[in-house]
Formats: sequence, C-alpha cells, structure tokens
Amino acid sequence: MSKKKAVMTSGGVEVRQKPLKLRIWNNRGYYLMFLPVALFVIILYYWPMLGVRYAFYDYKPIGQPTFVGWANFEKMFGANKQAFLTSFFNTLELSIVRLLITNLSAIIVSIFLNEMGNLFAKKTLQTIIYLPHFMSWAVVASIFSLFLSPSSTGMVNGLLRDLGILGEADKNIYFLAESSWWRPIFYLINIWKETGWGTIIFLATLSGINPELYEAADIDGATRMQKIFYVTLPALGNTIITVLILNLAKVLNMFEPVFVLYNNAVYDVADVISTYTYRQTFAIALPNYGYSTAVGLFRSLVACVLMLLSNWASKKVRGRGII
Repeated sequence: MSKKKAVMTSGGVEVRQKPLKLRIWNNRGYYLMFLPVALFVIILYYWPMLGVRYAFYDYKPIGQPTFVGWANFEKMFGANKQAFLTSFFNTLELSIVRLLITNLSAIIVSIFLNEMGNLFAKKTLQTIIYLPHFMSWAVVASIFSLFLSPSSTGMVNGLLRDLGILGEADKNIYFLAESSWWRPIFYLINIWKETGWGTIIFLATLSGINPELYEAADIDGATRMQKIFYVTLPALGNTIITVLILNLAKVLNMFEPVFVLYNNAVYDVADVISTYTYRQTFAIALPNYGYSTAVGLFRSLVACVLMLLSNWASKKVRGRGII
C-alpha cells in the first residue's frame, strides 16, 4: 500500500496527500471534460511547431526538402540582408510608435470623458468612439482609401483644393503611395480605430480614484487642470506602465493593419516582418518555404526575448509577472 505524502498548507498545517493515481481516479470526470480542450490545443498549437525544423531545409513546392543547416539564416543576413533588416526595423518602429500614440490618445480621451458632467453625453460619446474598434481592418482600409484617393472622388484632396492649399496646377496627393505620407496616415488611422477601445482600462482606473482626493484639492483651491495633473495623472501612472509593459511583448505581431494599407511603392517605410514573410511565401513564383520558416523562427525568438523582458519589467513594477 502506497504511503500518503505529507504536504504543508499555507496556514502551516501538515496534511497527508493521497497518491497521484488515486487523485486522478477520483477527479476523472474533470480530466475527461478537459481532454477535448487539451487535444484542441495540442493539435492546433503544438503539432504545427514540428514544422520549425524546415527552417534548416531547402523546401520548395517542387522536389523533396533538403537539409541545408544554417543556410537560410545566412541568406537572411546575407543576400537578403537589406530587405529583411528594413522589415525588422520597420516592425519595431511602427509597433512602438503605434503603441505609444494610441495609448497617449486613449489617456487624453479618458481624462476628458471623466471630466464630463453630463452622463448622457458621456455615454453617447463613449459609444461613438468605441464603434471603430469593431470594424474589420479591410473595411477601415476601404473607407480611408476612398477618402485619401488621388482621383476626383478623393474627399481629402478635394478639400485641400477648396481651401486653396492645392492649386489647379498641383497634382493630387496619393497619401497611401508616398513614403513621406504613409506613416503619418497609418498612425492617424490607428488612433481613430483603437483610441476608444483603449479608454476602457483607463476609465475603469479613473472610476476607482477616491473622491476625497478631489475634495481635498478643491479645499486647497486647485483648478480643474491642477487636479488633472496632480490627482488624476498620478493615479493613472501604474495603469499606464502596466498597459505599456503588457503590450511590449506583442510589438512584432503586426500584419493586418499594414497588409491592407500598404503597396509596393512604400515597402521602404511600411514593410514589416509578417508582410515580408507573406511575400516570400505567396508572392513569388517559386517560394522557399524553408526560408520563410527561418524568418518566422527568428521573429518568434525575438518575440520570446521581448516577452521575458516584459515579464521582468512587470515583476519590477507590479510585483508579479505576466507569465
């Protein structure tokens, strides 16, 4: 007969634990309910990871995969160095700037909504600014492509001509096909789409601020702006840092927002790792799946490092990690 293992509870009480086999048998109903979920995760998330081995193969649609060792990685930092590094640094810049400006706009909007006294107007405005988040990026790209079109139907170009900013002899501006315009437009679209959704966390934090702090500020004669700077913003500080840390690990996961808005005229400022991998896989006549896998593996390793850094930063700031 197997002996029961002694364990110490958090209260300092020593109890005897049943053998593992007996615990599994006693809880067999829970394990049976969990089994479909476990199979789903293994098949859809872990089984495809076996394909990572093709990062070390020359794998094309014609012929059998051939082991080439580190050749794909040498190609990544050799023959294709310029295009790959451009996409890598574009990913970092676009993701980080997008993260900062969308959170900044969400903070500003949250504070103004919090200061609104009319509850009906506040709820109505919240609903309006939430709506763009629920639109797909394909729809968003279609809307802004029409607005920014260089043709006669483009509302923005027409407005610039009506205001006299563009003369009759000037050509219409193709905002989404000029490198100097693409990034500002991309950031503005992200602000429009994601600001409303980002305000949810900050408004939740603002609703938890002790009203006595504002009452004390009123007694001291503080103005509304002074209360925002010395009461509201310090209360948001920990939430702001937490949101930035939690999103840092996802800076490389950018595909759809760029894919639906960019074109080959702006690859130098818009191409990111995910779109670069997509083009290497689907946009050339004879793709090398091994090279595409190598690029994806490198991106995953960098994302893993960012996740660990985010976890470390979270422990320092919040006292607990994210993983």
